[in-house]
Amino acid sequence: MIDRRDMLKFAAAGAMVFAARPALAQTPVKPRTRIIFLGTKGGPRVGVGASNPANLVVVNDTPLVIDCGMGVSRQLVNAGVPLPSVKYIFISHHHSDHNLEYGNLFYNAWAAGLSTPIHSFGPKGIEAMTRTYWELNKFDVDTRIEDEGRPDPRPLLVAKDITEDGVVLQTADVKVTAFRTPHPPIVDSFAYKFETPDGVIVFSSDTAYNPRLAEFAKGVDVLVHEALYVPAVDRLVIKTKNGATLKKHLMESHTTTEDVGRIAAAAGVKVLVLSHFVPGDDPEVTDEDWISGVRKNFSGKIIVAKDLMQLALPV
Repeated sequence: MIDRRDMLKFAAAGAMVFAARPALAQTPVKPRTRIIFLGTKGGPRVGVGASNPANLVVVNDTPLVIDCGMGVSRQLVNAGVPLPSVKYIFISHHHSDHNLEYGNLFYNAWAAGLSTPIHSFGPKGIEAMTRTYWELNKFDVDTRIEDEGRPDPRPLLVAKDITEDGVVLQTADVKVTAFRTPHPPIVDSFAYKFETPDGVIVFSSDTAYNPRLAEFAKGVDVLVHEALYVPAVDRLVIKTKNGATLKKHLMESHTTTEDVGRIAAAAGVKVLVLSHFVPGDDPEVTDEDWISGVRKNFSGKIIVAKDLMQLALPV
């Protein structure tokens, strides 16, 4: 038998569960600042695994794209980011795996209804590349303007060459600073720092081991750094016709996992994210392989990036 006191207890408990339901059903609050890793594989080869280099920072719903490797448009769509919402593009250097879809990303945004400007920044050559892109696609663009009634896209892509270190963009929400870092034989390769209301992010770009990068990234919340795993490079060059030359290039222009750890430790970063993996398509390499070399010199938090992974700030 259930007496009156038990009935009151059950009634009270039921009321508590009912009252809790609305809170449990609430939609999670979207972070104001987040990073989306669109493409984490280093190099120009296109495969069935990870996409080619590209990243995204979103601040107050404003998307800022960093690098435009092949597949960046589709990866933005896969991440749920409308292409016409992109406002800024930053190219780190003029290797094809970082700029090959630069023009096409803008074009795809235009085809999807873009009507507001996209401002692009990159090493010397981005302005000339933009002009050449419009010459290459003049027939298609002119035809679609006339035949489909679309607005002229050419004034909407505003490109600016970066010729020296310093602030390249400052808005109410974000300040972006460029920092030249060596990527032999390329001289004009820039790391980027994003200062947001929720924390500071640095993307290393492609870089040889550069202790000065630790100064640029001093105390940041998130350092996204490229990584080279030597045993996988050795396996790659064995089956490559230009193996010796390729290995020389890779070793001279990228940063081993051990040296990435040295940079992160010297900078004192809160979170180190490994991305732009060299090589990025070796199925034998595990997350622990990428981490183990870094861990020799850095004891902080390490994340191995995956395509479409998101990281919210503050961390």
